[in-house]
Amino acid sequence: MIRIAPTVLATAAIVAVVPAASQAAAPVVKPRASTGLAGSITPESATLTGAVDPGGAPTNYRFEFGTTTKYGLKTPRTSAGFGVSPVAATGGLGGLKSATLYHYRIVASNRKGTVRGKDRTFKTPRQPLGFAVAANPSAVAFGGTTTIAGTLGGTGSAGRQVRLEQNPWPYTAGFQPVGNVLLTTATGGFSFPVLGLGINTQYRVSTTDKTPTVSDVVGTQVGVVVTTNVKRRVKKGNTLRFSGRVRPAKVGEQVGVQRLSGTAWKTLKGSRTRTGTAEYANYATRVTIRKSGTYRVFVTVADGSLQGLPGSSVRISLRR
Repeated sequence: MIRIAPTVLATAAIVAVVPAASQAAAPVVKPRASTGLAGSITPESATLTGAVDPGGAPTNYRFEFGTTTKYGLKTPRTSAGFGVSPVAATGGLGGLKSATLYHYRIVASNRKGTVRGKDRTFKTPRQPLGFAVAANPSAVAFGGTTTIAGTLGGTGSAGRQVRLEQNPWPYTAGFQPVGNVLLTTATGGFSFPVLGLGINTQYRVSTTDKTPTVSDVVGTQVGVVVTTNVKRRVKKGNTLRFSGRVRPAKVGEQVGVQRLSGTAWKTLKGSRTRTGTAEYANYATRVTIRKSGTYRVFVTVADGSLQGLPGSSVRISLRR
């Protein structure tokens, strides 16, 4: 009898998965910091650079800066992360003084301590001189007063000599100095009063240097002064005599009697100024009054030496 031997089954090998040994955590150390160069330097601002190695722990950095190695100023704290390799660091500065040498360094901190980069310097460039100037008021009546005022900005603007120059209508003579030379204030301010304006005039302000800095041109408009004499009540359809004087004595200029119609002035009658005295011209004209309302006399100056202006408005009423 043939006996069949039982099949021997190979036992499947069970492979045990052994966890890999955990990497040892890198030790936390003080950060390392390196002060870099300053860039984007203007008279009032700059950007500081550097590098920070956090040393494996959350790390912040800032820049200290000032005009000496005592610094005294600093940028806000910024995170450098918690890695173990250097990262770039930057800090923006504003409100700096022109033509000034500044010291700076980077400072980094984590729980292991604080480190400081080496001291570096940069110098802001000079701020070119420049004027801001205006006339106040820019429109005045004949014989009135204005002020030409403003500031001189830039490096060396304080205590600097400046002068006022004028170029009266017709603006062909060129600018000539007028009045006294002034010194600017500690903030570069100046103010030139101008009295007795008699004609449209351009003004500018300049330094007294060999190569002067010159402001933009500002203009003043000088208007004629008109006085008006007229009765305030009249029968409808009757005429009223408008008369008065015009300063300065501009003879032959157009005179218009106007009535306010809605929001616009309507010219009813015209005439011209005539000889009066050396100081003023005269005018007179008669106008038929058909409506109650507000009236005025407007004088136009044709040559552009002065601004045409109206006299005071007058309320005229019809009577029965």
